Amino acid sequence: MAKSKTINVKGTNVSILNYGVNDYISLTDIAKSRNNSEPFAVINNWMRSRSTIEFIGLWEKLCNVDFKPLEFERFKNESGSNYFVLSPQRWISETNAIGIISKSGRYGGTFAHKEKSHNVNN
Repeated sequence: MAKSKTINVKGTNVSILNYGVNDYISLTDIAKSRNNSEPFAVINNWMRSRSTIEFIGLWEKLCNVDFKPLEFERFKNESGSNYFVLSPQRWISETNAIGIISKSGRYGGTFAHKEKSHNVNN
């Protein structure tokens, strides 16, 4: 994954990844502004929220013809409870999501689609 450019948001440099024909914004860079040593924990906690699940699920329903709505509904029903844990990798693999990319390793990170229109698949 090659980062194509960065933007500065309130003093934080945020990478923009060009992946295929789409741009993705680094959630990892944003999370580092809250917890530099464990940004993955910030992202995982954000993904536990019902409002986050509803938002990213709606985005996928509008933009991803291969999205699995039954898995989304299961996550939405479990979200917000004390036992619910959701990583970006699990979200991607179980729902067939395209709005979030997450790669491990030195040059990895978690990125969210920089959406401008409702039709990403074209």
